[in-house]
Amino acid sequence: MKKIVKFSLVFLLFAVVFAAYTIFFRPHYNGGGVTIFIPKGVGIGRISQTLYQADAIQNPNVFRIAAKLSGYETKLQAGKFVLPPTLNNLQLLRFLNSSRQIEEKVTIPEGSTARQIAGILSRKANVDSTKFIELVFDSSFTAEVKVPANNLEGYLYPETYQMYWDIPPREAALILVRQFFKELPQNAQEKAENLGYSLHEIITLASIIEGEAILPTEHATIAGVYHNRLKKRIRLQADPTIQYIIPDGPRRLLNKDLRIDSPYNTYKYYGLPPGPIKNPGKEAIIAALNPANVPYLYFVAKGDGSHVFSTTLKQHNRAKREFDKIRRHVARQKKAANGG
Repeated sequence: MKKIVKFSLVFLLFAVVFAAYTIFFRPHYNGGGVTIFIPKGVGIGRISQTLYQADAIQNPNVFRIAAKLSGYETKLQAGKFVLPPTLNNLQLLRFLNSSRQIEEKVTIPEGSTARQIAGILSRKANVDSTKFIELVFDSSFTAEVKVPANNLEGYLYPETYQMYWDIPPREAALILVRQFFKELPQNAQEKAENLGYSLHEIITLASIIEGEAILPTEHATIAGVYHNRLKKRIRLQADPTIQYIIPDGPRRLLNKDLRIDSPYNTYKYYGLPPGPIKNPGKEAIIAALNPANVPYLYFVAKGDGSHVFSTTLKQHNRAKREFDKIRRHVARQKKAANGG
């Protein structure tokens, strides 16, 4: 009888040890570098199936038992993870509880609009673009982050960021706005006032400069032209402001586009538009605050990224005719290349 009891206890102990090993400690080799994504709000059943389909665990039911017995059932983090090559269930549960998510490289080019940024964030970090845009144009959120405007257009700083996959829209917006204020020159407010403008007006002007300037060496000169036109109360006639209001831009502008009735149409209305049309980089902001002391009132593209600057309308029209010749020449070359 004692031998039977002893044998039963040994067998029970062995069964417990084997069960514990199977549930918690049996390693599983997944090949290494397996990437998984756990959405917010999903339960352990969905997580188990995701891991099983990625060949990260041997048995989803056993993994669920391990999560329940270890207390990790409701503690696993959402996000994107790259799993180490060999983990047992307990190690995997601890790993997914540690928030060691991978970060995505997200590059926002200078001169991007808020809607373009929303698209980039959606593609690169799985940000909900609709909710992001809602935040951008939420005046209460704009006031909360101390932006001197009624929306965040112009204040979403273009830079390369490291962001977690599925980062909340609010957190993404905060990162971009905080970077804007970090990069803003310390004396920007004072310089703006000395020039006779508010900071918001300077950022608006910087966004137009960003839309016009291709060569960094021309930022300050273009800024000087616009400052001169504003002082003389000459309409800015800035093409980027029209690109902002047409629904199918950017494209070559037509005469009818210049007649669109919008406060952003600087061909129709004097002064600056109501707000930024793009999100400018630091160089454009510095240029808006430090315009070159030049006599120019006009400029036109040369076709190579640079511009011809003029002091009189006669000079400007001559430069425009030269550019039109280049444009027609390029069009003929394209037509010939296409067999036209």
